Amino acid sequence: MTQIALQELTSLVTRAFEKCGANPAMAASAARALVDADAQGLASHGVSRTPLYCAHLKNGRTDGKAEPKVVHERGGACLVDAACGMAYPACALAVEEGIRRAREHGVAFVGVTNSNHFGAAALHLRPAAEAGMVALAFGNSPAAIAPWGGQTPLFGTNPIAAVFPRKDGEPLMVDLSLSQVARGKIMVAAQKGESIPEGWALDAQGNPTTDANVGLKGSMAPAGGVKGAMLALVVELMCCALTGAAYGFEADSFFSDEGNRPRIGQAFLIIDPEALAGRAVYLDRVETLIMKMLEDEGVRLPGARRFKLEAGAREQGVDVPDNLLEKIRTLAQG
Repeated sequence: MTQIALQELTSLVTRAFEKCGANPAMAASAARALVDADAQGLASHGVSRTPLYCAHLKNGRTDGKAEPKVVHERGGACLVDAACGMAYPACALAVEEGIRRAREHGVAFVGVTNSNHFGAAALHLRPAAEAGMVALAFGNSPAAIAPWGGQTPLFGTNPIAAVFPRKDGEPLMVDLSLSQVARGKIMVAAQKGESIPEGWALDAQGNPTTDANVGLKGSMAPAGGVKGAMLALVVELMCCALTGAAYGFEADSFFSDEGNRPRIGQAFLIIDPEALAGRAVYLDRVETLIMKMLEDEGVRLPGARRFKLEAGAREQGVDVPDNLLEKIRTLAQG
């Protein structure tokens, strides 16, 4: 492992993406998102994705010249076209539009189409929380979960995230995938040659497996059984039926260097508390619930661990496996 400062790592990953064909804005946006994920302890969604992202750029799965834009709009709703580029600039535009429209209309719903892997979902919502908005994010992904009762993966792991700003302190941050664990954790285990716990994944015949590589070729166990499978269906419809994006079964795996352009979708719901009971009432009610939660010893507020890790990472940097860091440096040199 090598400890590296966040700014140095961000610059290195940015150069890698630019060398592989991403325009400067796209490269910088994606690099910041990956490094932020590592800073919050989310290695599966961090710079470990750099070699794959670079392969997708080189092989045409991602259009490095793409520039996102709003293509449809009405009042508090609009659609952003990511144009088959990296998801990060498109999601930033979507959240920016959502904040602006929520201020005007009280609530906004912004969809993103023709998109790609969008990393740790909750990180996209930080600007909304900083603006005092409640926000939710949804995203679909290549097929990994079978419909309940079936064996063939159709739905993605389909993360759901939410942020709730507080009067003082960091917002509450909820971030979860609808598989038993995020698929990226299995990817990391496969890279390290490690086994995975039983209950994380199924093989191609629908049987439990502890082999990470077999799990990547099979399907993910849905969180909460039938409930997780139904929520995965809901996210597919919200992110694809409303936006025209590709369903999970229409997108080739993120973990393959070659394949089609995923064209998946994301959706962001942003709410201005002032439009309802009012900002002061909202903030008071949030703190009332938090204080009651903390009366029970052992309760940890969602997001608290991430923010603590991030604060430490800004001081000390993050640890990156030596072989991964060498790959990134090679990519950055072109």
